[in-house]
Amino acid sequence: MGIIIDRQKKVIVQGITGREGSVRAKLMKEYGTQIVAGITPGRKGQVVHGIPVFDSVEEVVENFGSIDISVIFVPAPLVKNAAFEAIASGIKLVVLIPDRVPIYDTLEIAEFCQANGARYIGPNTLGLISPGEALLGMIGGRAQSARQWFVPGCVGVTSRSGGITSTISYHLSRIGIGQSTIIHIGGDAVVGLRHGDVVRMFEQDEQTKAVVMFGEIGTTQEEEVAELISAGEFTKPLIAFVGGAAAKEGTRFSHAGAIVDGKHGSHASKVDALMHAGAYVAHTFEEIFTKTKEVMQELGCL
Repeated sequence: MGIIIDRQKKVIVQGITGREGSVRAKLMKEYGTQIVAGITPGRKGQVVHGIPVFDSVEEVVENFGSIDISVIFVPAPLVKNAAFEAIASGIKLVVLIPDRVPIYDTLEIAEFCQANGARYIGPNTLGLISPGEALLGMIGGRAQSARQWFVPGCVGVTSRSGGITSTISYHLSRIGIGQSTIIHIGGDAVVGLRHGDVVRMFEQDEQTKAVVMFGEIGTTQEEEVAELISAGEFTKPLIAFVGGAAAKEGTRFSHAGAIVDGKHGSHASKVDALMHAGAYVAHTFEEIFTKTKEVMQELGCL
């Protein structure tokens, strides 16, 4: 079944009448996600790709009952209010697609989630997919592409890079290794679900037998995963690659969440921690796939 998303989860799209919201709502619906409604204030009564539009999340809940997930496609300055509205209406997971969300807004969303027993993914995320089940966000681009690129299987993928998330999963599929769930956790310095949170979920998922993690310089997410392995809280094989080997202190790499600050968050610190914990660390991008294939053969999954 994978983690977070399946065909039974009831999903709404905030900002559905916008260009991105409309296109991605079509993608999600065509792939199999149960999109029950969309929200754009002042557009109640419209229909987008067969999906009814309401003025507020509260109206959707009144009409359809409790909602599991909201995927948010509003402009970055409006993301905080949209997330607050969803969480206040009882939704326990919000997916924040836009980039350039002000960091203080993200911190307030984190606090509001904690106070209400909710979680968030992103900001600045492509979303996630459980192949053969459902997807959230914009991963895959089109439903047909998503079906061709990502196939059901028993390897979980967690990544800090949107493009690399799809690339890794595509190449795993090409060598006959399917995926349980593929998740782009987001590229900002402050994100909701971190690598550590995701691998904990994969640990509890019966379908997932091993995990591929794409890390980057900046933050301590990869070191946190190493600590989980060392503590016995994550016991499945982990194949890890950390981008940014050539980056020096103070270097900003790709996006806001990847910046080296002293010894913390460096490529060396992450690789050393993961190797010491017993993860399979790939030193080249191609090695991700050879190591994963070796692991899956050892597990009898190939």
